[in-house]
Amino acid sequence: MNKLLLAALATAFAANVAFAQAVTESNGVLAASGRTLYTFDKDAANRSNCNGGCAVAWPPFLMNDDDRATAGFGVITRDDGAKQWALNGKPLYFYAADVQAGDAKGDGVNGVWHVIRGASRSSQAKPAAATQAAEGYRSYGGY
Repeated sequence: MNKLLLAALATAFAANVAFAQAVTESNGVLAASGRTLYTFDKDAANRSNCNGGCAVAWPPFLMNDDDRATAGFGVITRDDGAKQWALNGKPLYFYAADVQAGDAKGDGVNGVWHVIRGASRSSQAKPAAATQAAEGYRSYGGY
């Protein structure tokens, strides 16, 4: 895992500030509280296009009132006014069908949903394009 991201997380915890519900790397994939995080290709920069029924299947990774952003993480305002975490402008989601910690059943769904993998790890799939996410993480497209 990227040392800079770890240092930023450690700083946030040392300052007794909650950060994004404990974002970590789990099995080479970015996760929050053990749940895999995803990006959606149809989102615009700093804007979620997953609302209504989409947000039921793909719950947004929402910010708590006492959370603070660090290391590439930011917050967007959803259409319903809720605050959602984003990684370098890409809104982050969970997948409702991921029932156990570490599940990544949503990776590649409809070719538009993707996990965020550690840069030191390689995907089994051959990505058509990779966009840089936070330092040390890539969101792979084109499954």
